[in-house]
Amino acid sequence: MKIAVIQASSQKEKNLLLYQSVQNAVSKKDDQVVNFGIFQEEEATYSYVQIALQICLLLESGAVDFVVTGCSSGQGMMLACNSLPGILCGYVQNPSDAYLFGRINHGNVVSYPLGLNFGWAGELNLKYTMEQLFSEPFGCGYPKEEAARKQGDTKLLKEINHISKRTLVEIFPELSHDLIKSAVERKLVMAYIMGYGTNEDLKTVLQGYL
Repeated sequence: MKIAVIQASSQKEKNLLLYQSVQNAVSKKDDQVVNFGIFQEEEATYSYVQIALQICLLLESGAVDFVVTGCSSGQGMMLACNSLPGILCGYVQNPSDAYLFGRINHGNVVSYPLGLNFGWAGELNLKYTMEQLFSEPFGCGYPKEEAARKQGDTKLLKEINHISKRTLVEIFPELSHDLIKSAVERKLVMAYIMGYGTNEDLKTVLQGYL
């Protein structure tokens, strides 16, 4: 699995900590973790809405399989992500949230509160949360005796999500030009999508903005 780490500018000082926490959580697996910032040295700022579009592009293009993100509260990023095509984003604020999301909900994005309640030992909660998120295969169900029912509900939710949302290619002409510009101007993200993305229709659309 290819995992992206990317968060809003409001918490860019925690980017390295977030990246290291994810990397450590999957260190014994074959998963690859790619850090897309927002890096502390970046001068340009990106809101949770702008980052949510970049997350959508990374996933919809097929360049990555899963995204760990966040903003100050984590809520705004979760809402923004869930408003976009192809995303099922969970709000995870502690290890039990993360464990249950991974086992039951089997989405493709988690949003973590990087500012709210991030006090003394906050880095430990983040570390343990990421460890629990990736501790077992996604979608295996919980509790074990109800795994089949949980998996069925998750499948149904994903089907509804797919039916009720248009593709990114379809909605691109209706999106704010400034919002699209903020995404395509991040060369690190666009280069990765063009190099590793498998959705050729989306890549063709993006070429028109580069």
